[in-house]
Amino acid sequence: MPELKRVAANGIEIAYETFGDPSGVPLVLVMGLGTQMLAWPDEFCEDLVAQGHFVVRFDNRDVGGSTHFDDVPPPNIARVALRREKPPYRIKDMAEDVIGLLDALGLDRVHLVGASLGGYIAQSVALWHPERLRSLTLIMTSTGSRRVGQAKPHLIGRLLNRQAVHSREQAGDAAVETFRVIGSVGYARDEQRLREIAGRSYDRAYDPAGYRRQLGAIVAQSDRTDRLRRLALPTLVMHGLHDPLVAASGGLALARVIRGARFVGFSGMGHDLPQDLWPEFVAHISALVRRADLSAERV
Repeated sequence: MPELKRVAANGIEIAYETFGDPSGVPLVLVMGLGTQMLAWPDEFCEDLVAQGHFVVRFDNRDVGGSTHFDDVPPPNIARVALRREKPPYRIKDMAEDVIGLLDALGLDRVHLVGASLGGYIAQSVALWHPERLRSLTLIMTSTGSRRVGQAKPHLIGRLLNRQAVHSREQAGDAAVETFRVIGSVGYARDEQRLREIAGRSYDRAYDPAGYRRQLGAIVAQSDRTDRLRRLALPTLVMHGLHDPLVAASGGLALARVIRGARFVGFSGMGHDLPQDLWPEFVAHISALVRRADLSAERV
């Protein structure tokens, strides 16, 4: 098991874990809405280490072992969507957390991988601090435009009205039910693993108010399309072609507007990281890293 550590970053405390030799190629993983770093499975991280990477995973603000904004009431999501209320913080603030973490760890330039909300955060890091990145991998995410990447209508209520849980067992049940709805239809679902991760997450920190604060940041995000057109960074976009939560149109839009970006779509993949695809994810990420570093050496 990796050792849980904490550092001061951007005025808060970030909990993180590392895999591999610090002399390896630095790869930082950013997870999604209300989801702890445990959702980047240990085995997946070790597979990346086997490719020569030094892997860092961490808890975003308001989840897991990082700072929770307990003194800030969660926003009214409908009012945020109508621009009548400001969220407690924005995607850019979460991006600055990443930069603070890199500074604290002494990492100058890294390869950044973001999934879902983590992809929004990763894009913001790339747009505001491109000098800190060597490559960008975006998984099941979108541009921030309301014209693409939208969830299927029946999922909106699930996002807004997530049922509270009161035990480790209920947390496992809720995770299984959620991924039956948003997960991959074309790949096996390891419900035992889902329950185990949900249980560990519940034990570490269960915070439904933190989830709503993060959701407020998502709903308030701006459309990054025009700025992304000016991004000059080796980029990989991976997306499930059967993703009901962030439609594949979001990933396709990213690949169209980011100069030179490569799109890889997976039929049967939903809004999750199916274990059967881990080897392909690792291969694609590692190929991008090698291509980006080779290109940088030639400059």
